[in-house]
Amino acid sequence: MILEEKYTLSNGVEIPKLGLGTWFISDKDAVQAVKNAAKIGYRHIDTAQAYQNERGVGEGIRACGVKREDMFVTTKLAAEVKSYQEAVASIDGSLKTLGLEYIDLMIIHSPKPWAKFGGDDRYFEGNREAWRALEEAHKAGKLRAIGLSNFQKEDIDNILESCSVKPMVNQILAHISNTPKELIQYCKDNGLLVEAYSPIGHGELLKNQKVAEMAEKYNVSIPQLGIRYDLQLGLLPLPKTANPAHMKANAAVDFEISEEDMESLKNMEPIKDYGEASKFPVYA
Repeated sequence: MILEEKYTLSNGVEIPKLGLGTWFISDKDAVQAVKNAAKIGYRHIDTAQAYQNERGVGEGIRACGVKREDMFVTTKLAAEVKSYQEAVASIDGSLKTLGLEYIDLMIIHSPKPWAKFGGDDRYFEGNREAWRALEEAHKAGKLRAIGLSNFQKEDIDNILESCSVKPMVNQILAHISNTPKELIQYCKDNGLLVEAYSPIGHGELLKNQKVAEMAEKYNVSIPQLGIRYDLQLGLLPLPKTANPAHMKANAAVDFEISEEDMESLKNMEPIKDYGEASKFPVYA
């Protein structure tokens, strides 16, 4: 059962192989979503300062009936935080908002502020500053693991060249028809676990005829195929939903995609238009 399986991060911390994403789940609804997920067997919840639902996620963690040490909570330092002092304040802010004594994983949400996502400035210095704050919080026991999100090779190198604690994860967009193979390999070569958000391509995969045919072949849903695909690549998928039936289905992925079908899914025509989500920089 996938909900009981774990990866081990480079610092020895274990992380459940499937997480619940909470983007677009309101603070109010996050409480019940976390409780429902925990009841189904999820032990890994992913939130972010930018989602504005940390308070609800924290309340859900405290109220879900599962021991705190058995739940894995990830949050993200806002993309706009690019100075040491701001990062220190933001880390403590998340701990306070979540109402938790420690956070299992905290990552820099993006190498660039969202409003400057397409710009030339890579914010190398700001990212080193934010990283230093994460390292200190990690050494102080506030964070069990630290990592990155949406970082490309150059952005990762910038951290690796100056850090005293190496990043343990990079959370990126990776799904059928959009698999950044070189970046994934680079992360793995440097000891970073790759987490895959939007394993269903923000819903766009549901409209893909070839993917539908492949899912039918395995007698599974398109989301199940997408989640299984990421798992077979050695990634950690983070499907997001507040619907308990979907949570349950997303975890029912105990089947195997053949090597031949994996190759064909890897090389599928990329999605050009993410519909509604195209207004967000990472999908643009």
